[in-house]
Amino acid sequence: MLMLGAHCPNPQSSIPNPQSAIPNPQSAIPNPQSAIPNPHNTVLIVGAGPAGMMAAISAARAGARVTLFERMDRPGVKLLATGGGRCNLTNTLAPEAFLERFGRHGKFLRPALAALDQRALLDFFNQLGVRFHAEDGLHYFPASESAASVRDALLAELRRLGVPIVCRAESLSLWMPQGQLKGLRTPSGDVAGDCAVLAAGGKAWPSLGSDGSGYALAAQAGHEIITPVPALAPLVTGEKWPTRCTGIVSPGARLRIDLPKRSRQGVQGDLLFTHRGISGPAALDISGEVSGLLMERDNVPLRVHLTDEPSVEIWLSRLRKWRESRPKKFLRSLVAEVLPAALAEALCEEAGVEPDLRAAHVTRSQCLGLAGLLAAAPLTITATEGFGKAMATRGGVNLREVDPRRLESRLLGGLYFAGEILDVDGPCGGFNLQWAFSSGFLAGLSAAEETAEYLGRGVRLFPL
Repeated sequence: MLMLGAHCPNPQSSIPNPQSAIPNPQSAIPNPQSAIPNPHNTVLIVGAGPAGMMAAISAARAGARVTLFERMDRPGVKLLATGGGRCNLTNTLAPEAFLERFGRHGKFLRPALAALDQRALLDFFNQLGVRFHAEDGLHYFPASESAASVRDALLAELRRLGVPIVCRAESLSLWMPQGQLKGLRTPSGDVAGDCAVLAAGGKAWPSLGSDGSGYALAAQAGHEIITPVPALAPLVTGEKWPTRCTGIVSPGARLRIDLPKRSRQGVQGDLLFTHRGISGPAALDISGEVSGLLMERDNVPLRVHLTDEPSVEIWLSRLRKWRESRPKKFLRSLVAEVLPAALAEALCEEAGVEPDLRAAHVTRSQCLGLAGLLAAAPLTITATEGFGKAMATRGGVNLREVDPRRLESRLLGGLYFAGEILDVDGPCGGFNLQWAFSSGFLAGLSAAEETAEYLGRGVRLFPL
């Protein structure tokens, strides 16, 4: 819930460690004001994350009067933690390939991405003085290697446009007399506005501001909320052998859900073993789908392909050759030529292979067990590590109730949505931030077109 509070402190103040960018509740904050500033705003935006700040900028540039509300004590806190504090803004994929990575929801994203694609987003920040590079040829990070430079550029532009930001703001409800949107209703009074943009995020990483409070506002307008579940979250395994490999990374692993009607290809990326199970890009990318299944079942079976040889037959052949050509070598040492040593030892132990067993003495049963693990090791996922460790939310406002061309509610005129509050989530690699900025741009511009302040002129995204 949002409760009107004080104006934000100086946005130039820095947060040195984005991973621990949780505001101190004891920090000195001015007392909430009894009078609501600028009571005749035409566009009210709830949430000062990437989507909300971009919505405010695009609406203000289009001529609307805008006020931005943020429940934390400063804007952009979660943005500071993205990409490990480095901010993976977007990527180099062609638009169609980009949309495909959002699966069945890719079509919904098309208008927003057309309004602000990857190149346009990079140009936007270039005009604000922030340069980006893609050293690996795929992922764009700021040249500063700091998410703070991105946050600060957005706040500087908001100041230039004269957009007030009200922090520690908790909005209890939409103000809807006779079923028409008139603004926001807060404990400090009603704030008039022609339009509202809900960009309050989902439920992921609640310590950084996403507590799901925006869903209540959407539900008040009659919107269905698809049950939110953690996405881009570490996974907990029933098996114990992954925990013996804590800290080990298996590059280019492939994960798939071992259930009927699920993709045989799965997802591919680096796999990190943790003290509770698995993480890393591959696990994070599949976690949203796993979360949904865990709502229906006690566990979810996965198969993990740790090498480029997913065939049991190929591995049996390799094990036979080792037994014949290198009989005196410890089998775990031979497997360690293919996989990290700790992972090789854990898989051998799981297959019943003693640490000091030489290749010459391996039994057929041991060969079959080890070959099966090396080809496609089974893992049983019993849980995710929850919203507290999740970087995104799967679920949210039902997309059928939102016009993708304007991101306007089909149920309540003047209500718009942007970012993670909608039932949209993408994989790791700049997809979710691009969506946040693209949807914020489209929602803000669409809202501005509805206001009495809009003069019919085109928005100038890149000011001279």
